[in-house]
Amino acid sequence: MPCCWLYDARGSDLFNAITRVEDYYPTRTETEIVSQNAQDMANFCGEGAVLLEYGAGSGIKTEILIDALRAPRLYLPIDIAADELAQTTSRIAKRFPRLDVFPIVADFTRDFDLPPALPLGPRTAFFPGSTIGNLNLREAIAFLSRMHRHVGAAIIGVDLKKDVRTLLSAYDDSAGVTAAFNLNLLARINRELDGAFPLDRFIHEARWNQTESAVEMHLVSLDSRVVTLAGRDFTFFSGESIHTESSRKYDLVTFGSLAETAGWRVSQSWRDRAGQFAVLSLDAVS
Repeated sequence: MPCCWLYDARGSDLFNAITRVEDYYPTRTETEIVSQNAQDMANFCGEGAVLLEYGAGSGIKTEILIDALRAPRLYLPIDIAADELAQTTSRIAKRFPRLDVFPIVADFTRDFDLPPALPLGPRTAFFPGSTIGNLNLREAIAFLSRMHRHVGAAIIGVDLKKDVRTLLSAYDDSAGVTAAFNLNLLARINRELDGAFPLDRFIHEARWNQTESAVEMHLVSLDSRVVTLAGRDFTFFSGESIHTESSRKYDLVTFGSLAETAGWRVSQSWRDRAGQFAVLSLDAVS
């Protein structure tokens, strides 16, 4: 399913909670990488940068980067969750009062227009959080190609391949926060599409798909039943699942080839000591 549907107000709150649980390493690790290398990343962006962030969310890592930039001209956070985007915009505008902030409510997985008259200066995209992993190959190439039309440089977070136990624990944490996040999708369907999903008869499950090199999130039916939503009936067998999200994991060679397909070249790589996560800088080459 398009990952944007997981992020209503409740979903956004739950995901922010996920980033704070012990089992979920990506946010903690990427924040550490950005903090330790913020000056190098700022040098890559250049003085007077216009910074676009796709899927801005809470923007915590963005604050670290903006704080290191030299005289940034404009920050454009882009997100489909309008309420959280408004909160992020307000917080960053207060912290950086000399920085112009122009929020854009949009689904970054689809084509959208930028403001017609952006200020002069280098444009850099910021795409942290390993969100690129939620896109399949076709979607990732389309997104990177769209980004290529918007900017001439980019900084992207990429979750790297590692042992399966670590990966599955990150997407099925012991506190049950990820399970609540996944099940919230059914609550949203019930609320917005007149659905009749019994929330206590579906359970969260994380699976490793070796072929896709991806962690998959599923909602598994505990019994056979017919569920109505939007005036249609859907039959579920016991054990049948709804595949809600995939999070693909890369090695640097594979991601470099993917980027080249969309007109980018990886110029720098910043990683943690354990090699769990990478933040990459990309230059447009065509």
